[in-house]
Order: sequence, then C-alpha cells, then structure tokens
Amino acid sequence: MIFIIKVTTNKEDRAVEMISERVERKSFRVYSVARPHGLKGYIILEAADRESAEEAVFNLPYVKGIIGKTIQYEEIELMLEPKVEEMNIEISDIVEIVGQTFKGEHAKVTRIDKQKGEVVVSLLGASVPIPVTVKMDNVRVIRREKEDEEEEE
Repeated sequence: MIFIIKVTTNKEDRAVEMISERVERKSFRVYSVARPHGLKGYIILEAADRESAEEAVFNLPYVKGIIGKTIQYEEIELMLEPKVEEMNIEISDIVEIVGQTFKGEHAKVTRIDKQKGEVVVSLLGASVPIPVTVKMDNVRVIRREKEDEEEEE
C-alpha cells in the first residue's frame, strides 16, 4: 500500500531520515520512503498496511499526518521515475518566448542548462543584448541556424 505523508515544507529530507531510522530500529513493515523531486510538503511511504505506516510516522517532528486514502503506483510513477524529455533546443537557435514576461519576443539561445531545464537567451529586439534565463518549456524553436546553412548549399 502506498501512502502520502504531509510534512513541513522544506523539511522533507529530514522527515525521510527520521522515518527511515524509526523503521530500521523498530522493524516496522515499511518497504520504502521517498521524497519525489519537486513535490514540496509531501513524502511517499510504502507499507504493508495502514497501521505500519501510522506507527512509522506517529508523533515525529515535521510530520503532519497521513493523507486519507491509499494511492496506486501508476498515480505517482512520473514523480518517482521522471521521464527524460528529448532536448530539441541548441545554441544559436532562434526561439519565441511563449511564457513569462517576454511572451511573444524572439531571442537567440546563448546557453543551455539541461539539469535545471533552462536556457539563456539574448532578446533580438533589444538595443543592448541582455541575457535572460527562461525555462525550456517557455520557449519554442522557430528557426535553427544549422538548417538554414544546409539549405543554402
């Protein structure tokens, strides 16, 4: 059975450590404790039954309680096994910003940070080139420099 445990925001790692220590010390029937990346204020606990889960988290600091019903693995699979998306953005690409403050602006990609999922772009319409960092899902490639060169040959 999989349970969602509500914990104090930004104390998820500490709560996981304390639950793990208690489970090892008292041999509860808890199989795993996970802190999904990007999910604040919650951790996931897999146990044989609700009683084991409750004993594992009972009266621990930072733990606020167990969310009502159990969930299926399929519901949390993407949180635990993040899908690696194919990066289709390259340096020197011309992109359109589709979100945030600069929506609709065209820019040239100057740097890519795959781990953070961000790109640094230089706005084409600006008189002074200012680097702007935006999330990758907030840009759309509209022209690729390499493809343009190949077409000219």
